[in-house]
Amino acid sequence: MTGKLKKLLRDESGITALETAIILIAFVVVAAVFAFTILSAGSFSTEQSRDAIYSGLEQVQGSIELRGSVVAITSTTYASEIDKVIFSVGNVAGGDPVDLKVVDGPLVIEYRDATHRIANATYALGWAYRTDADDLLEERETAVITVTIPHDVVLGTNTTFVIELKPPSGSPLYVERTTPAVLDEINDLH
Repeated sequence: MTGKLKKLLRDESGITALETAIILIAFVVVAAVFAFTILSAGSFSTEQSRDAIYSGLEQVQGSIELRGSVVAITSTTYASEIDKVIFSVGNVAGGDPVDLKVVDGPLVIEYRDATHRIANATYALGWAYRTDADDLLEERETAVITVTIPHDVVLGTNTTFVIELKPPSGSPLYVERTTPAVLDEINDLH
């Protein structure tokens, strides 16, 4: 009898099922951790994409657009030089109001040509149409911007120049034109 008891105790067939159960549980735990990691990464990338989309919309909503012609006025002293550049701007459809205040305003206007760069050009603000008395460019309003070309900058014939309007938020507006071969008092720069 002791021989049969020893043989029964040496029989290890029941441990195999227990080992299999432990291995299956380990696989389930590892799969759960892996699934959680993938879901976390997916929601993180979705959140990053959402932030990028909202940031892009914010940039577009605060933008301004050119409305109408760009006109160059020659100097009263030097008829061969342009003294002022005048153009109208409006808010893009559905855009946020843009502060155009001249004194201590957040709008920056830059002038550039092949030989000059004026980082904060002098400008005057007028209104073709406005709905209230503030200096915010709002929906359905049209502002007239007059950029004064400094006397040390010679903006003559056949000269390409850029006037860049940089609002505090939103994309900048680039107004690039080339002056005509012959200057009149008032020049429409198509």
